[in-house]
Amino acid sequence: MSPELFFGILQGWAFAVSLAIGSFLNVCIARMPEDRSVVSPGSMCPSCGHQIRWYENIPVLSWVFLRARCSACGTKISALYPGVELLMGVLGLLLFRRLVPDLASVDAAHLSAWGIFTVFVAMQVANTFIDQKHRILPDELTIYAAPFGVLAALLLSYLGYEGHLAINWQQSVVGALAGSGVLLLLIGAYWLVRRVQGMGFGDVKLLLAFGAFLGIWSILPILMIASLVGLAVGIPMMLAKGQGMRLELPFGPFLVAGSMVWVYFGTELLDWWIPYGMLASGAL
Repeated sequence: MSPELFFGILQGWAFAVSLAIGSFLNVCIARMPEDRSVVSPGSMCPSCGHQIRWYENIPVLSWVFLRARCSACGTKISALYPGVELLMGVLGLLLFRRLVPDLASVDAAHLSAWGIFTVFVAMQVANTFIDQKHRILPDELTIYAAPFGVLAALLLSYLGYEGHLAINWQQSVVGALAGSGVLLLLIGAYWLVRRVQGMGFGDVKLLLAFGAFLGIWSILPILMIASLVGLAVGIPMMLAKGQGMRLELPFGPFLVAGSMVWVYFGTELLDWWIPYGMLASGAL
């Protein structure tokens, strides 16, 4: 087997694993807002309760073969399900190509980094859909995830990982504290000016997790990107609906957008922003 073929198979494996994670995300998105277990019972049709068989639960393909309908009652299955699976599959594959760019980097450290940050990306996909629909960010995907970010930094340091997104545990801890602290200050300042709460505390817990997984140097770029994306989306909506500053939009999806830019292009952002990059690299 040629090295190129082997590396192609590895990428196919990463895509398949990410698709399967996307299938599980559909369960999380449906159940977490209702405080239901994501483990038991197994997947079932929400209309008739039909227990979905394993061959009816193959990511994307089963939806196509079933013609987007339940095999028992014929209820239409939303395109959101294969959409989430495909989204996660593509994100996982792109992340694999980012963190494991060639055969020389196929080792425990780089593969562990891919696994850890693929889980992080998956959590943000779930957070986006849940916050958009229910206006909540589950603790399981935010504040409870933060300690695992610190443990992940310890593990990757132990394995000697020094590639893209590598941080030490000190940067993880400081990042978590800085992320949540900065947003708390912004919420407090907004309240002093307008006497209303501008953001929910779920956003604070989300930025806590971002800092733990991505480190202190990610916080400012994430907030800046989230604000820009929020303005680009919010201003047209305010004008279209005529609600002005009374328009309420969940900020979580915008924070997630900022975190995804950092996950995939963080190194380039630091190189572009020279003073910031010098600080992050220890030059200053």
